[in-house]
Amino acid sequence: MSRLTARELAAVHRLEFPFWLNTVCQALWGACFAAATPADVLSWPALASVVSAVLLVEAGLVLNTVVDLDSDARHPERSTLSSAAARLGARRGYALVLGEAMAGLVLALVVSLHTGHIAVVLAAAGVLLAHVFYNVEPVRLKSRGLVGALVFACGVVMLPSLLTHAALQPDLPPPTALVLAGLTVLAAARVVWWSVPDAAADAAAGMRTTSVRRGPVGALRLACLLLLGGLAVLVWGSWWLGGLVATLVVATGHALFTGSAVLLTHRVSVGAPVSSTWLRRTVMPVVLAADVAVVGVALAV
Repeated sequence: MSRLTARELAAVHRLEFPFWLNTVCQALWGACFAAATPADVLSWPALASVVSAVLLVEAGLVLNTVVDLDSDARHPERSTLSSAAARLGARRGYALVLGEAMAGLVLALVVSLHTGHIAVVLAAAGVLLAHVFYNVEPVRLKSRGLVGALVFACGVVMLPSLLTHAALQPDLPPPTALVLAGLTVLAAARVVWWSVPDAAADAAAGMRTTSVRRGPVGALRLACLLLLGGLAVLVWGSWWLGGLVATLVVATGHALFTGSAVLLTHRVSVGAPVSSTWLRRTVMPVVLAADVAVVGVALAV
């Protein structure tokens, strides 16, 4: 079988803009909150832990690509992804997942042994397990509604952040824990929100995602409730961490996203179509700006 092009390799890793930048930010959060000075983020344990977190998350995303080939092939907006996944094939896909996962785990183990912080390698294993449980039968949490969204969010936000935080500090202060918890709930809400354009394709493939179980409007209403809850926890933690200014910087982008989700719920309830490409290009950059803002605040406080 022929080798994948760079564009196809990027597709199977879900490296579309702005997703890959969101992944980098989420890997950086823990290290930035743990750093005593910004220069600490450039220390080799911090950088190695960030690379480990990114590798593990990307391995999980490739796993998702391989196992979701059937549903993606049914989605009119996933033609590039599904064709790249078909050319990759299950055998090479699982080999790629295994290689990236092992590289991420080895890096985390090296950092853990160097620092003496066992939480580094435990969090790394947690990232990998979250993606396996989310994607692989017989558990396949992606088909189990809200619990799947929460586990996926832990696998891309909370656990990678704990991994990189532990590379510099073994203990997680309560304000930082609250901020990361709020960001994780917000990410779970976005998983539900993102599933809405995929509802028909997922249903045809036999998957029971939240949007399939509740319908697009019901899923969006649940996403809005999660967004409000996550935003409240994020505000609480950021206020405790850095006061009013930190709260405004951290929460504004996520508040704007929450407002956009409320408007989208209304549009969908009156029969307007929703496109994942449109959501990615117009709404996700707001989330990216919010994620970058968290990096800045984490380094400043």
